[in-house]
Parts: sequence; structure tokens; C-alpha cells
Amino acid sequence: MSTSEASRPWTAAQRWTLVATVLGSSMAFLDGSVVNVALNALQRDFRAELTSVQWVVNAYTLLLAALILTGGALGDLYGRKKMFGLGVLVFAAASLACGLAPNLPLLIAARSVQGLGGALLIPGSLALINTVFPGQSRGRAIGLWSSTTSLVTIFGPALGGLLVDAASWRVVFLINLPLAALVLFSLRPVPGDVPGRAHAGQRPDVLGSALVVLGLGALTYGLISGADRGLSGRPLLIAVAGVAVLAAFVLWEARSQAPMLPLTLFRSAAFSGTNLLTFLLYGALGAALFFLPLNLIAVQGYRAALAGAAFLPLSLMLAGLSGFFGALADRHGPRRLLTAGPALAGLGFIWLGNLGVGSSFWTAVLPGMLLLGLGMAVTVAPLTSAVMGSVDVAYSGAASGVNNAVSRAAGLIALAALTLLMLSHFRGVLEVQLQAAGLPEGARQAMLAQSSRLAQVPLPSGLGSDQAKLAADAVKSAFAEGFRWVCWVCGALALLSALTGGLSLRAGPPQT
Repeated sequence: MSTSEASRPWTAAQRWTLVATVLGSSMAFLDGSVVNVALNALQRDFRAELTSVQWVVNAYTLLLAALILTGGALGDLYGRKKMFGLGVLVFAAASLACGLAPNLPLLIAARSVQGLGGALLIPGSLALINTVFPGQSRGRAIGLWSSTTSLVTIFGPALGGLLVDAASWRVVFLINLPLAALVLFSLRPVPGDVPGRAHAGQRPDVLGSALVVLGLGALTYGLISGADRGLSGRPLLIAVAGVAVLAAFVLWEARSQAPMLPLTLFRSAAFSGTNLLTFLLYGALGAALFFLPLNLIAVQGYRAALAGAAFLPLSLMLAGLSGFFGALADRHGPRRLLTAGPALAGLGFIWLGNLGVGSSFWTAVLPGMLLLGLGMAVTVAPLTSAVMGSVDVAYSGAASGVNNAVSRAAGLIALAALTLLMLSHFRGVLEVQLQAAGLPEGARQAMLAQSSRLAQVPLPSGLGSDQAKLAADAVKSAFAEGFRWVCWVCGALALLSALTGGLSLRAGPPQT
């Protein structure tokens, strides 16, 4: 393919393809980045425990992580345009159900369906670009897709906060409806591909998909239930059953003729190491960034828009510096970058742990987010290159899909596990603080009974103004202490991922 051909103007079909894939991906990325900012309003409106509201995030992540590989395979088998369009329809219908949900269980159910739509939509976007754009023109299209969706990720939390402040958390979901209409309109001129040509005789790994959904779901449910009731008895049995089902999934994948998770890829030490690094680092990222907006809004008193804007330093550094560090990895190899990047991110998590009650944004939040942003910018592009370079080129698509699924599953599991830690420290500190405040026994017990609502613990009626202030301060202090421990553990996970990067990769530039 010549340089002049690479710069040749795109056809109408190619332009419409890019519009459709950018808008479609933006829907999924927008919902992935803005919902955390709306959780405080959700918890308040439904008067729900944190562990219940947490499923608004987990239900989406669970279905997306478990089915994203299957979604890509369905596109290969039945046609990428068809599956992408179906994903958009499912996502839009689920978004409408989310926006109109009268109660939390229906909202969680609708978020699960959103995850199913995302599992068809996300892999279909790049697959469509890969189908419609040939040769060197594909790189330009992917670059434009990447830069545009990065902007959505950058400004998503701030936009979500503005919508929550100006209207309602429901608008965060309902905004997907006009976006979906634009995607479907843009999709009409996109040429269809020939389904099944590359995978004749294969069928989706239905049993594998079911096993991973059940296994991850049971493990997550057991851990979150244990946060409320203690990790023993029924919650422990459910979590153990989840691990057993995941083990059955691995055994099935080892014997399947067409596995969704090709276990042979893990024979490469570099592939195994980069995925372990991904699991540790993205698990820490998912857990810390879940609790951070709750701290900023409920403890520090920020408006939702300002809490969303606090993510801008992280996003801007990630978008602005990833290309530079990706090029550096191409020249010198990813090992040093995949050691330094996660280590910097770990320091960022630890710094955020200093976010006590009344801390300054400029000294407690901004430096931590800058460190975290720099660490992720150093890591993301070299990590992608290392994953792709650790396997034969024929398996690059499968390697990318596995790494994507690992990053999402990591956030799901880490968040469930660290919720145990958060609630444990919150309850312990709250009890001590309430006793020190000298509140009546009945008031103390009433508040401790509601401790699973964390910073949304209601104050008992009948307290004097001074007592009410002491009680409110105790709740904030207890949340800040639990958040500190979460951040420290996230920092330790990131430092372990840095050690993994240093030990599992070879020094020097990648072999060609």
C-alpha cells in the first residue's frame, strides 16, 4: 500500500463507518466513566446501602467482562455490522430502562442488559473499522477513533456531574437514546461484511460464557454479601462456589474445540505476566476510583460536577502522554516502562489515601491524580504493545480480547473484595468516634445498624445541634479512614504489578 493510497480521501461509506463506531463506542465509554459520579445521588434517592448501589456498577461490568469475547466471536460469525447494530439497540433499550427505573433492583437488572449490549458493541466498533478500512488507511481511522473516544473518557465524569447537578442521575442514562438514534442512522450506509467466512463451522462458546458469568457473579456476590454479614456461612459458600465454577470454566476451555479463552496463549511467560500486571493494576484502579467520588461528594462536600472534574488531570495526562510512552516502548522495549508506570500509579493511590476530612484539593487530590495519571500514561500503551507482542501475530485479536476482559474482571473482583475492607474499617472507626462523642446509646446503635450506607448513614432524630454535628463528623471521619486503607491496599497492588512487569518481561526493544 503506497503512501499516496494511505492518504487518499475516504469514501462516504468509510466516513459513515467512523461516525457510527465513534458514537457507538462513546455511549459505552460514557456510561463506564460517569456512573461513579452519580452513585452518591443514587444512594440518596433510593436510601440504599452501599453494597446494593455497588451492583449498579458491578452488574454492567460483570456482563461486559464475561461476554466481551463472545461478543467479538458473534460478530465474526454472523456479521460485524449486524452484531454492532444489535448491540446499539440492546444498549439503548437498557439505557431507557435505567433512566425510568422506579427502584434499585430494576435499575440493576437494566444495567445487566446494558452490559450485554456493550459486549456486542465494543468489540464490534474496531472490528467494523478493520473490515471497512483497508491497509494503511486503517491506522489513520483507528487513530481518529482513539482520539475522539479519549475525549469522551476525559470529559465524561465532568459531564456526568453536570447532568446530575443540573437535572438528575436519570439523564446520565437517557442521554444514550439520541446518541443511539444517531448511531443507527449513521450505520445505514456502512457496508455489511460476509458472516462466518473466517470461522466456518465454529459456534459461540455458550457453555464457557455461562460458566464465566456464573463464576464471576457468584464470587462477587459472595464477597459483597460478606461485607454486610461477615465473610462466613452463606456468603463464604457462595464465594467458594464461584471459585469452583471459574475452575470448571478453565477446565472446559482447556478441552473445548473453539474456546473463548485460548489457554495456549498463557504458555508465553510474557503474556501471563502482562495479564497478571493488568489484573493487579486495573483492579486497584477500579476500586479506588469507585470510592473517590463518594469521598469527594459525601465527605468533602463537593458538587457532583466538581467531583467529576477532579478526574480531568488523570484523563488529560493519559490522553496527552500515552503516544509518547508508546513510541518510547517501541524503541527501548516495555520492561522499564511497565515497572516505572505502575510504581508511579501506586504512589498516586497512596497519596490519595491522605484525603482526610477537610483536606485541600490542591494538596491531597491534585498531586495524587497527577501521579496516577502519569503512571497510567507510562503504562497503558506499552502494556498494549507488550500484550500484542507476547503472542504470534495470528493470535493478536484473541490476546487483545483476553487482556480487555482481564482488566474489567479485575475491577469487578477488587471492588468487591475492598468493599469488605472499607466497611470493616468504617464500622470500627465509627463506633469509636460515636463513643468519644458521648452520644446516647440508642443513637449510637441506630447509626451502627445503618453503617452499610457508609457516608449516607442517617442521623437519629432527637439529637441536639452539637450532638448532630459530632455524629456527622464521626461518619465523615470513619469514611475517610476506610478510604485511606482502600488506597493503601490499591497502592500495594500497583507496586506488585510493577514488580510483575520487571520480572516477566525481557529488557530491550521488542523482537521483529
